[in-house]
Amino acid sequence: MERIGTPQEPGDEQSYASAPYDLIAFDQLEQFTEYGYIFMVSRARSADGDGQRVRIVSSANWVGENLDWIIKRWGAWLDPGHHNPAKPGELRWYYRLKGDEEEREAPDNTPIWDAPANDWVIPRSRTFIPAGLNDNPYLGDDYKASLQLLPEPLRSALLYGDLHATMTDDAYQVIPRAWVKAAMARWTPEPPESERDKPLVVGGDIARGGDDKTVNAPRRGSWFDRLQKHPGRTTPDGQSVVALWQVLGGQINADVIGIGASAFDIARERGMHVIGINFAEKSQATDKSGRLRFINKRAECYWSFREALDPAGGENIALPPDNELEADLCAPRWSMQTNGIKIEAKGDIKKRIGRSPDCADAVVLARANGIDPAKMIDFA
Repeated sequence: MERIGTPQEPGDEQSYASAPYDLIAFDQLEQFTEYGYIFMVSRARSADGDGQRVRIVSSANWVGENLDWIIKRWGAWLDPGHHNPAKPGELRWYYRLKGDEEEREAPDNTPIWDAPANDWVIPRSRTFIPAGLNDNPYLGDDYKASLQLLPEPLRSALLYGDLHATMTDDAYQVIPRAWVKAAMARWTPEPPESERDKPLVVGGDIARGGDDKTVNAPRRGSWFDRLQKHPGRTTPDGQSVVALWQVLGGQINADVIGIGASAFDIARERGMHVIGINFAEKSQATDKSGRLRFINKRAECYWSFREALDPAGGENIALPPDNELEADLCAPRWSMQTNGIKIEAKGDIKKRIGRSPDCADAVVLARANGIDPAKMIDFA
């Protein structure tokens, strides 16, 4: 079946739900959300039997703010820190078992037994081929001359297909990407000896349904363990969230907005050491200089985390390598209001990047008690 269309808004992809498509082609993939792409991929099938080849082809320009999920999906080709890098055009095979949060890589397309689903899973192939303007035989010197006039980083991104050219910071980005990368480079799978006896603190950002995640971020001192991410559908109520916290133990710094209030109440009733943190609460704190104030607790906590990551006088924070966490921490923007620093609202970030920055909120929550415990809302 042939159809040409452009899903303009989140949810528009549902209009493609019923028909089979043996070829799905994406132009300017960077303009699609991850969910929209994955949904459309699920429509790739043929009504003509096994003899019909089914393909999904995508092209992308390395511009805009919606690149992190593309880098993650094609990480073997695009992520310079990938544990098993792939060559351009090399085929890799991927699958997902029932209950898995992340994909797994397979050696080939041999079916794999999925015990939780009591079924066989068939890996699907994927590859990536880099290209610049010189690889396009249909665009001539006039277009090349136009691109050569562009300022960097757009010039390198569009002319040479340079992904990393546009991975630069916004002027009002709260946390510089270089600081996040440095923190991830310091990370070790186990906490360093100086941090091992520090009390365990867990930041809990709780999903409120939809595509959001419930994320728990354990830390000991300045060392953060790998994030524990759970689809929002698996934590529909406070009881399910507390069950995750009980396995982790330690002190829980909990987001008490929405479903978090229920989880907080249940945890308190069970005698857990839980601290409720309301990002919307008014802040009385200042930055390290004592001159900058904040309009709410969210701005206070994010700015304090920025200061902790600062190579000049920071706390040598060690963060686990995680593309999603890196993108989340680099997403928020700040502005100066008459009553202090304002950090971009979570809902506005979600609209801009296509998903909720749950990983960043969990990490920031995990360190929130390091600002001033007397200023936190402790109901335990």
